[in-house]
Amino acid sequence: MTETTTVTGGIPAQPGPREGAYPLPAGSEETRVDAGERTGEPSGAAAAGPDGQGTRGGQDAYGGSPGVIAGAGPVTRPGERATLRLREGADENHGGHGGHGGHDGNDGNDGNDDRAGGHDGGEEPARYAPEWLQLREPADADARAADLLDPLRDRLAALPDREGGLVVHDLGCGTGSMGRWLAPRLDGAQHWVLHDRDPYLLHFAAVASPRSAADGSRVSVETRRGDVARLTPDALTGASLVTASALLDVLTREEIEALAAACAGAGCPALLTLSVAGRVELAPADPLDAELTEAFNAHQRRTGLLGPDAVTVACEAFAERGMTVRLHPSPWRLGPEHAALTAQWLRGWVGAAVEQRPELRERAERYLAERLAACEAGELEAVVQHSDLLALPRPSGGAS
Repeated sequence: MTETTTVTGGIPAQPGPREGAYPLPAGSEETRVDAGERTGEPSGAAAAGPDGQGTRGGQDAYGGSPGVIAGAGPVTRPGERATLRLREGADENHGGHGGHGGHDGNDGNDGNDDRAGGHDGGEEPARYAPEWLQLREPADADARAADLLDPLRDRLAALPDREGGLVVHDLGCGTGSMGRWLAPRLDGAQHWVLHDRDPYLLHFAAVASPRSAADGSRVSVETRRGDVARLTPDALTGASLVTASALLDVLTREEIEALAAACAGAGCPALLTLSVAGRVELAPADPLDAELTEAFNAHQRRTGLLGPDAVTVACEAFAERGMTVRLHPSPWRLGPEHAALTAQWLRGWVGAAVEQRPELRERAERYLAERLAACEAGELEAVVQHSDLLALPRPSGGAS
């Protein structure tokens, strides 16, 4: 079981496990989820609520009303001292991009992104805070590289017609933000297979998934609980597209190579968004910015994870397997209108840096207090660099 300890000086590098209920987005409806090895039956079936008791699918399964975040993490108010909560053995990446949590995580990676599936942390899956994933979703949507969609659409349009339309595998789906962004931007019927190891997030992703594609065609969804780091080519049989958000930087070299091999073996494109690039630009600048950036990047590379090196490794892995790779920057651009997200990201970013380099703590506490005050006053801007990667199988004729 993951333990939580509290010491002075920051906030969780990864917004922590789910605490309390989480409502569905306004306007979301229940969506069919296939049975079998899948989790959740939101379509009117009794679903397990946060307390483990049977409740109805849809909003009642999560409690609250749209627009309300229940069980949100700690908030530092004027005059209060920030606290740094460290989750032992936790994947801090979601705090990295934006505070991971996954990833959608990593910077705080949907996680990545929204990545809640990944390395095993014990018998129970790590549960990343849905509050964090909801908070970062609009910034993720604005950041993703829309320029990569045209070459992806061209490749998907060239696929043979199949009954049921496109089959899209969303790896480490978290609350499903990638599907909510991408499905309405693609034409034709789609069937989304959502992969994650957290059944709570899988259930949310299923019931909050989009119902229609760009041209009004039907979108259906199923969930598969499992560790995406152990994905095999067989799992992608029949796939039209593999996608993920805030995932790559919480993988090891071996896992990225396995992912590239699985996509190449299945002959399907991969659209992998919002991988941290290891660069942060804050305005106004501060002398401690560079040290914290270096420490945070080192923190992301702990235990064999690739962190900001992941995109380079992924490019090489896909290219070595005969796929054409395109990269595009996808930065978060955070201004006064993103004050809540910026504050959470700052806490996570500084917290991870201090965990990596404890000697920074005293200076980092002052830095964080000053940055949070500037954020509250609308005087802070941040650019958190990410990269989006599109890998396309080469047609049999050899053209790219």
